[in-house]
Amino acid sequence: QVQLVESGGGLVQAGGSLRLSCAASGSRFVVNTLAWYRQFPGKQRELVATITRSGSTNYFGSVKGRFTISRDNAKNAVYLQMNSLEPEDTAVYYCNANIQSTSTYRYQEIWGQGSLVTVSS
Repeated sequence: QVQLVESGGGLVQAGGSLRLSCAASGSRFVVNTLAWYRQFPGKQRELVATITRSGSTNYFGSVKGRFTISRDNAKNAVYLQMNSLEPEDTAVYYCNANIQSTSTYRYQEIWGQGSLVTVSS
């Protein structure tokens, strides 16, 4: 019953910055790869960035050079720093975690509740 809770979404002007946060709560689990996705209206959810337990990162599409993903293993948290935001970045952003139970050894994917980011022109 591990949960991801997001915060930090909101309204920002084009060219501005915003930071999203996501923290995992619960017990007896290990967090593996963390990721951020986003979903535009009427489109499928798409991958934005990933980060492994050791801190290796990958970025996808138009966010390269503008967004930075990071994590704090002690807090079981992941962050997305978004700079030089454009109206085209307006979407619902979701954090995602691959976790393993330390009692049953079962792997599963869990999702945050979603955060709306609106970039005005």
